[in-house]
Amino acid sequence: MKEIILCKYGEIILKGANKASFESLLLREVKRRAKAIGNFSVRYMQSTVFVEPLDKNSEEMIDDMYDQIRHVFGFAGICKAAACEKNMDSIIKTAVEYLQDKIPRGAALRAEARRSDKKFPLSSPEIAAEVGGAILDARPDLKVDLKHPDVTVRIEIRDREAYIHAGQEKGAGGIPAGSAGKGLLLLSGGIDSPVAGYMMMRRGLALDALHFESFPYTSELAREKVMTLASELTEFSGKMRVHVISLTKIQEEIRDRCNEEYFTLILRRFMMRLASMCAAENYCSVIVTGESLGQVASQTLPAMCATEAVAEIPVFRPCIGMDKDDIVSTARAIGTFETSILPYEDCCTVFTPKHPKTRPEIEKIIAEEAKLDYDTLLNEAWESRYCVIKNQFEA
Repeated sequence: MKEIILCKYGEIILKGANKASFESLLLREVKRRAKAIGNFSVRYMQSTVFVEPLDKNSEEMIDDMYDQIRHVFGFAGICKAAACEKNMDSIIKTAVEYLQDKIPRGAALRAEARRSDKKFPLSSPEIAAEVGGAILDARPDLKVDLKHPDVTVRIEIRDREAYIHAGQEKGAGGIPAGSAGKGLLLLSGGIDSPVAGYMMMRRGLALDALHFESFPYTSELAREKVMTLASELTEFSGKMRVHVISLTKIQEEIRDRCNEEYFTLILRRFMMRLASMCAAENYCSVIVTGESLGQVASQTLPAMCATEAVAEIPVFRPCIGMDKDDIVSTARAIGTFETSILPYEDCCTVFTPKHPKTRPEIEKIIAEEAKLDYDTLLNEAWESRYCVIKNQFEA
């Protein structure tokens, strides 16, 4: 019996004249993941991508590939299905055999059919009735419930073959990776920034990441935590370049020369300038942060306006209207939460002021910055940069 994976489009269906470019990116991502696992045929037709293993003993391969497709942005639904010839004898035989172990004992059943091939001699209700009846004959423990079934069996009559499955699960949604351009994610090591990265990747943004470190005030363990988060995000992106810049000298100079109330604001303005430089060097059109309005002193509206003022490109804040429970829930769902809560410091916790400014005046911030050799500090930090590439399928 031939088992394949059916991947149903999401909002790509609505893209009109641009649909082909979205399909191309989506197909390329599926093929990339398939190549790392084994030998698969990948084709698309009628808003569905068909993924078929071509090697013998492919049960483990198809499970691995199914897990990969669950993380591909662009699909509304995915399922494993049995493929068979387009005649009722073959459809009924395949349905009874394939679903034998997939329907729990005593379950309430409903059968649905869809004919993309309108030349098929039976109507959709007739197909559903015959297949449902055959399953019930083979499994007397089952019952029928058309309104509230435990399992919905679906029969799809398509161009080449018929497909039988016991329902589909929700896909990753969104639009294909890279279809919306490229951005730079400020990846701190906390809970919020990986969630922000995930949310923008789901909207088609390819991402590099930028991490700021402050050795020896931040440790090697803190750096490795961030690299682990980047690896976890590659489950969705495939690959991520992580740029690292040292802020140690900048933070020491701010500590020694500036009013304590402005420490965090001045530091974040340095970050925005350095992020703008990193974005320009790596062809990123937007900076992405994990900021949430009012969550901490540096994320009040006046404070965010003061830091964004020095950015040379737009700053996206996808978590801006989320509360902490929302963010934590998403972090758990995407698998970054447990890493994010590891107790290793980040640069933003170094030299934290006791009473940070929440309603800063830009003139006073500029006056404090004038106490620093700003350009020299910026250039020295820029020269400290290095890059680590994280790949989804790396050893």
